[in-house]
Amino acid sequence: MTALIEVRAVSKTFEDKEAESGGSVQAIARADLSVARGEFVSLLGPSGCGKSTLLDIMGGLETPSAGEVLVDGHVIRGPHPKMAMVFQPMSLFPWRTALDNVEFGLELKGVDAATRRQTARAMIELVGLQGFERKYPSQMSGGMNQRLAIARALALDPDILLMDEPFGSLDEQTRRLMGLELLRIWDRARKTIVFVTHSIEEAIQLSDRILLMSARPSVIREEIPVPLPRPRSIASLTSDIAKDIERRVWAALLQEVGDAHAG
Repeated sequence: MTALIEVRAVSKTFEDKEAESGGSVQAIARADLSVARGEFVSLLGPSGCGKSTLLDIMGGLETPSAGEVLVDGHVIRGPHPKMAMVFQPMSLFPWRTALDNVEFGLELKGVDAATRRQTARAMIELVGLQGFERKYPSQMSGGMNQRLAIARALALDPDILLMDEPFGSLDEQTRRLMGLELLRIWDRARKTIVFVTHSIEEAIQLSDRILLMSARPSVIREEIPVPLPRPRSIASLTSDIAKDIERRVWAALLQEVGDAHAG
């Protein structure tokens, strides 16, 4: 499959502002990866390994210290018009209704009011929030607000959706159900998704592939395919295939943590 996203020899070093004599912290030593159009890929690794930093670089929100990111063969040098991001803090506007929140990005692009409203209603239906168009974020649950954030991103019709632990603040039951909801939306919209998570189970539930990052300064240590049939279900997480993948990921993570402590 032709790559839609290519990350080539990307590294990232930050200045250490707390060091008295200056200095730097290398977050990413080298990242090389590719994501095919329509693929669902998760980034997984130890805490502090640079998953979010790498996602920000892919989204054009951070500049790499070295290397480059290409979308459709073109180097990106800032936020890309065909990318949208969904973060764990949902950044919804509390003073705007659900419908108005979804329209926000289209307003910034200068889309006319009738088209904005039609698109927003279609996205709200896609994420299963019909009937809540006039509700405010404070009147909806955490899971509903996260669906609303996804609807707002999808309203821009991106080719690529970058998601940084979007369900991290939800309870376990809601998180599982939101994972299934995201898969339903992905199956209908067929966007390319790069998904940052700390949860092995979540990565297995959602992904075509898991890219396992090492401890900082990080590299892509291993690529782990997830050959579970789609559509996925909660039951698929208890299959022998899922259990084997979970053991493999845990073994790699424990080795990374052990190596980092030993170093």
